[in-house]
Amino acid sequence: MLAPAAERERRAANSEARRLARTIWSVLILLASVGAPEQVHAQSRTVFSGILVVKVSEGGVERLPETLARSKAVDVACVISEISGKYYWATRENKEMVRRTGGAFTTYIAVDGSGYVRVVDPGAKGAAALMSATEAKFDYVEHLLVGLGTVTYFGSAR
Repeated sequence: MLAPAAERERRAANSEARRLARTIWSVLILLASVGAPEQVHAQSRTVFSGILVVKVSEGGVERLPETLARSKAVDVACVISEISGKYYWATRENKEMVRRTGGAFTTYIAVDGSGYVRVVDPGAKGAAALMSATEAKFDYVEHLLVGLGTVTYFGSAR
């Protein structure tokens, strides 16, 4: 058994530790609640949605083009969302993207380097269609890097 003075000292230390822990938790809760309203009120807006038509898989030693059935294409559609001024590849694990525009195209590039989506500006479709049959037929290309291979989808905007 501790001496009365030592026991009072131990209780005071425990009390101080509990008070400090409560203060830390209070601060953490306050910090969490400060950021929460922004997230609660953040609106998600779809900036692009497309349905895939053609899939081309390439691995350096082979190239495999495939026209996708509509039922399969719907399962692997392309969607890009904007939330609080940032862009996300909604159909690819919500990977963050950056947006770049140039000429008749808007390109969304995954910040982790895993791929990009390039979209023909609907207002410039006629001019872009003069470039080649690809721009005339498709509204976007989605390019994914998989190891040293690639998967490229061509599709139509919805």
